[in-house]
Amino acid sequence: MENEVGKIATDAAVAAANDPSFIKSLAVFMDEGGVFMWIILAIWTFGIAIAVERVKSLFSYDIDGASLMNMVKKNVMVNDVQKAIQNCSNSKALLPLVLKSGLKRANQSKEQISDAIEATILEVSPKVEKRMGYLGLVANVSTLIGLLGTIYGLIESFAAVATADPASKAKLLALGISKAMNTTALGLISAISIMVVHSILTSKSEKIMGEVEEYAVKLVDLLGAKKNGHAVPGGIPQTAAADKKKAA
Repeated sequence: MENEVGKIATDAAVAAANDPSFIKSLAVFMDEGGVFMWIILAIWTFGIAIAVERVKSLFSYDIDGASLMNMVKKNVMVNDVQKAIQNCSNSKALLPLVLKSGLKRANQSKEQISDAIEATILEVSPKVEKRMGYLGLVANVSTLIGLLGTIYGLIESFAAVATADPASKAKLLALGISKAMNTTALGLISAISIMVVHSILTSKSEKIMGEVEEYAVKLVDLLGAKKNGHAVPGGIPQTAAADKKKAA
């Protein structure tokens, strides 16, 4: 059902874009707004380009953290750290990169493992936050330039009315205000669309970093507990495992 709705919406958008009357109306809309319309369009295009790049990057950085952690945990519990490292090497996501840095120091102290993981988190954090600030800037600037274009258009309208024939003043003023509002409309369209995308991407980046920090702490606890011979979370005590091995 959702696919059918999406297909209908896409077909409608394509049909509207190919409609000569729609293209003509769009051209008139842009032309009547003046130079500020093209400035807003350029800023909007810049924002869309950043949004597309961020969507591709963030979705490539994301991964099913719970499944990955379960695989790593199983390998660590059977002393197969190399296989756990291999599992973390098969992805370009950020969480495997962080876990891999800790697993490489599995034979070292808990503090050294924690330091390696923290250093890697500091290394990957900028990748998640990269260019996100530009999206907020694009939204704000689009709105402000739209308002500036409206003010400029109103100034021109009142200047033209001041020297016009009394019988045509009302008509000229109405036309001038109508044109001036075009910049506000386009500015708001640009700002709203970019703000929605920015909100979605911010939620995605917070989810990625939240999982990175959560499973990084769990890995440090897992490796520290196993190294010290304590009970591994979700597993069996190392001393008990050793006793079973001797008894066998």
